[in-house]
Amino acid sequence: MTLPESKDFSYLFSDETNARKPSPLKTCIHLFNDPNIIFLGGGLPLSDYFPWTQVTSKSPLPPFNKGIGAKLSDSETDTLTYTVERDSKAEDFDIPFSKSLQYGFTQGHPDLLNFLKEHTGLIHKMNYSDWDIILTTGNTNGWESTLRVFCNKGDVILAEAHSFSSSLASAEAQGITTFPIPIDEHGIIPEKLEEILDNWTPGAPKPKLLYTIPTGQNPTGTSLADERKVEIYRIACKHDFLIIEDEPYYFLQMGEYIADLDERKKVQDVPKPTHDQFLGSLAKTFLSVDTEGRVIRMDSFSKVLAPGSRLGWLTGSKKLLQPYISLHEMTVQAASGFTQSLVNGLLQRWGQDGYIDWLIGLRHEYTLKRDNAIDALYEYAPKHEAFKINPPIAGMFFTINIDASIHPEFETKFQSNPAMVEQYIYDKVVRSGVLVVPGAWFRTEGETNPPQPKESKQGGNANEIFFRGTYAAVSPEKLREGLKRLGDALHEEFQIAK
Repeated sequence: MTLPESKDFSYLFSDETNARKPSPLKTCIHLFNDPNIIFLGGGLPLSDYFPWTQVTSKSPLPPFNKGIGAKLSDSETDTLTYTVERDSKAEDFDIPFSKSLQYGFTQGHPDLLNFLKEHTGLIHKMNYSDWDIILTTGNTNGWESTLRVFCNKGDVILAEAHSFSSSLASAEAQGITTFPIPIDEHGIIPEKLEEILDNWTPGAPKPKLLYTIPTGQNPTGTSLADERKVEIYRIACKHDFLIIEDEPYYFLQMGEYIADLDERKKVQDVPKPTHDQFLGSLAKTFLSVDTEGRVIRMDSFSKVLAPGSRLGWLTGSKKLLQPYISLHEMTVQAASGFTQSLVNGLLQRWGQDGYIDWLIGLRHEYTLKRDNAIDALYEYAPKHEAFKINPPIAGMFFTINIDASIHPEFETKFQSNPAMVEQYIYDKVVRSGVLVVPGAWFRTEGETNPPQPKESKQGGNANEIFFRGTYAAVSPEKLREGLKRLGDALHEEFQIAK
């Protein structure tokens, strides 16, 4: 079946995008690799002067039977050793440093792009033909570029009522209003989103974008239900905005938390899933329900390989991605050449099957981490109806919600202000030797019309506060000790007996 092309959404481009002209020098850079052309047109250093002739890497070898965190040995059965050269390629698919460290590949090197396109085909069902991928220096770069491509000062975007603070700060710095959408334990509430947009003040600027972190949301740890994605996409078509799908945690999907240890062991004893079973278990994506090309997906290697790799990619229609390339030609130039060579060398040798093996192993490790964290929270946190523990089904974060009004001094010392309680508890737990982050740091607050919903924007009690923690950063032993300190501090502060 021949897929249709995407729609043209160029009318949503920002003034900056519409004013940007292609760099004349970039229009001829492709001729640098033409053997029939003596290229004297650009300030490209001779690759002979690059002081790296080769870089050798050791990595684990699929299928990672000893686990993805096992120490490497010199055994060829569990260790992959490969070398990327400066001037000649050990393998046809390697990106030599003479290319990766040179100017001219703003979109990304073709070998790595092709791997990621094949990967995209395995994960997502694309419903239109003219889609493409461009590399970024991570999702923070992808998001900042998105704001510049589409938004002018004074424009409105939609975001979950609590969202990633750096993303909100990027919008605020550009004079963009972020309007909060109520969420619950399953993410954005479509009925609330539609109600807000249906009653938008006539003549007021309509939202251009919905920024969402659908899987293992930061900070709440929630995951958007599949059926809600279909509804939200319908609303996007109805009200004509684009969906920016920020998915660094997508492959950290773990399934429901099982409190009963015997039942949990039964699940753990099930053989490792096949690739088809793993792929079939993954949540639906906005990209896979997009029929018009109104979704831009942001992926990253930060949570599945390493944050310092500073390598991610955008997937969307070619019409929408072209302005990103023009912008990046003037700003970041390209993702790191070292990173592209080394990551490409690893992925090409692992192959698609080996990369899926890695992702399966990663999910197993994060499931153990999540279970350890939630077990400890149930053991150490106050056992009181005012304290709600929220076991995530994906991502790196857990939250504990607290009804601040049960604090003995809520009306006196804190003047019935839950924000004051939240700040006081934060300071107390830090003094106790553990750091969890207050939910207020992630609050989406934008002034626009219509007014924000009167109920709690997180969909619950207006006196409810929450704290976010991660189970990704420390050993299981340190995690349990940290949560014990948190529990002790909460028992003491709220005067609840253990």
